[in-house]
Amino acid sequence: MKLSFQIKLFISLVAFFSVLFALLGGYYYVDMGRQLYQEMSIRAKIQAEEIALIPTLRQDVANKNIPAIHNFMQKLAAHSDASFIVIGDNHARHLFHSVFIDRVGTELVGGDNQEVLAGKSTITIRKGGLGISLRSKAPILDDDGKVVGIVSVGYLTSYLDDVTVSKMVNILIAAVLLLIALFVFSWFFTRSIKKQIFSLEPREIGLLVRQQKAMMESIFEGVIAIDKDGRIEVINQAARKLLNLSQPARRLRGLPIGEVIAPVPFFDPAVMLANDTHDEMCHFNQSRVLASRVRIMLENALQGWVITFRDRNDIDSLSAQLSQVKRYVDNLRIMRHEQLNKMTTLSGLLHMGHYDEAIRFIQAQSEHAQELLDFLSARFSSPTICGLLLGKAARAREKGVELQLDPGCGMDKPFPTLPEAEVISIIGNLLDNAIEATQRAALPHAPVEVLIRLNERELIIEVADRGIGIVPELRDHIFERGVTTKTRGDHGIGLYLIDSYVTQAGGTIEVADNEPSGTIFSVFIPVLQPGREESCNTTLLM
Repeated sequence: MKLSFQIKLFISLVAFFSVLFALLGGYYYVDMGRQLYQEMSIRAKIQAEEIALIPTLRQDVANKNIPAIHNFMQKLAAHSDASFIVIGDNHARHLFHSVFIDRVGTELVGGDNQEVLAGKSTITIRKGGLGISLRSKAPILDDDGKVVGIVSVGYLTSYLDDVTVSKMVNILIAAVLLLIALFVFSWFFTRSIKKQIFSLEPREIGLLVRQQKAMMESIFEGVIAIDKDGRIEVINQAARKLLNLSQPARRLRGLPIGEVIAPVPFFDPAVMLANDTHDEMCHFNQSRVLASRVRIMLENALQGWVITFRDRNDIDSLSAQLSQVKRYVDNLRIMRHEQLNKMTTLSGLLHMGHYDEAIRFIQAQSEHAQELLDFLSARFSSPTICGLLLGKAARAREKGVELQLDPGCGMDKPFPTLPEAEVISIIGNLLDNAIEATQRAALPHAPVEVLIRLNERELIIEVADRGIGIVPELRDHIFERGVTTKTRGDHGIGLYLIDSYVTQAGGTIEVADNEPSGTIFSVFIPVLQPGREESCNTTLLM
């Protein structure tokens, strides 16, 4: 017969508490007996040493005045809880016994008198005339410090065991009553648990919990579930990462949402009760996110809300990458358009029979294009960078701006510190900004000067224009996301990406005014040295 969860839980609780009480009872019995023996040892020793210091007793023992010793010790023994008190002389013979008067003159029993006669107090468990006892012996000294007798104060072990058992009986009665109460509590507790888990078996509950946890942690978006009072019920790992929260999820449960996310209108109770929302731009803990909020209804009653959100920066980064691809396509379109114009001009000259002019036109265009191509091919080993600079030069010519490459340009080997795609992004964004700034300046447009040079220590990228320049109030904020001087196109993304790439690589960016107008951007990125790669990777992973 298969037992139900309620019965198995009840039996488990009862068995657990029974074993627990048995183990605790055994431990307490041993520990209490040990403590009782220690306490009685100290008590016996104190009594023995105090009796040994009584002046009249010391004198009577030295003189072996047995009647005086008997009269004095009888009164003293009547007020002591010790099982026996014995006085012996310096030859270990009885001068007084509180239980057996006829022992006077006989030898002390136990064989533990040598250390006492040597002047040392002792505590032992020995078998004496009354049986096994815990006893303490102290030497009686005369005025010259000579041992003249022995005081022995003892407690029978049978008496100590009786004290321990009597205390254990009281404890046992209380434990039995408590165990009965626990049995009753366990039965009602298991019935309550059965109702709360909807009669599900533990294995089924565990499977559901694991499935829910796996589903929550596999979601790329941040997810937070709050109850109707605004307290966190569930928060996944992506949400904690986006909100820069170091606490584990269990410590965040039950906290008001306002203590985890800085108060914003998105979490205002009146707003949440009014309607749900989707892809609303919000600021959660200084992070820009797109957030959605949906209420949870159960049996027509509001239970809370589920909030999902994702980082706006990820969307912006994708937008920036798409913009870069768009620039490449635009460059190709410009080059195609420029070549079509040239082919149209050449076709017209040929149709009109102006062959000499056509030849001179071809030679002029070839010399100009070949000169730029030869310059780039001789100084740059990367075809991608050559193609970028050719396209930017064509784009600049179409906009009425000349791209002037410094004779010192040179990048004859791959740059190990940054991926080539990021180097291209840095160069492309700087050139686009310089071309647009120059185009917005008054005519005639001065050329945009470019220096790209890789030496043994660093990569230098310098772009100088004589455009409209940067207003002073934006100078300290131009690398922040969203800050821009442009009037159209991508706003505040290009320089932000440049700064992130350069900072990640351990480089620096310098911005200076170009006299009489314009701006000079200088980028310095150190070459990654052997042995630094591991540390850099570790830093990036952290």
